[in-house]
Amino acid sequence: MVCCKNRKIYKNFIQIVRYKPKNKCEENLIKAFLSLKKDQDMADFLRDLLTEQEIEEFANRLEIASLLNKGELSYRSIAEKTKSSTYTVSRVAQWVKRGCEGYKKVLKKL
Repeated sequence: MVCCKNRKIYKNFIQIVRYKPKNKCEENLIKAFLSLKKDQDMADFLRDLLTEQEIEEFANRLEIASLLNKGELSYRSIAEKTKSSTYTVSRVAQWVKRGCEGYKKVLKKL
């Protein structure tokens, strides 16, 4: 079994280790995201915080996670559909399967 650094394996039981902000700056970033309730406010903040390319990359990862979650396409098909590499699809798949369940929580709400 592959073990990501955010999981601990005890015999046959897997414990998810939640991400903890490392400092006040990271705590403030999380609070900033949580403070924005309107779509346009969030879009404006993302654009101020990130480059257009970074926003596209994050959106693409979310689309990859959504397609993986549906389970209908191969990694190669997802890569072609999203214009990503199979490496990116594989990396997102690892986080969907063995991450902190952030993708799963977001995908349930979309």
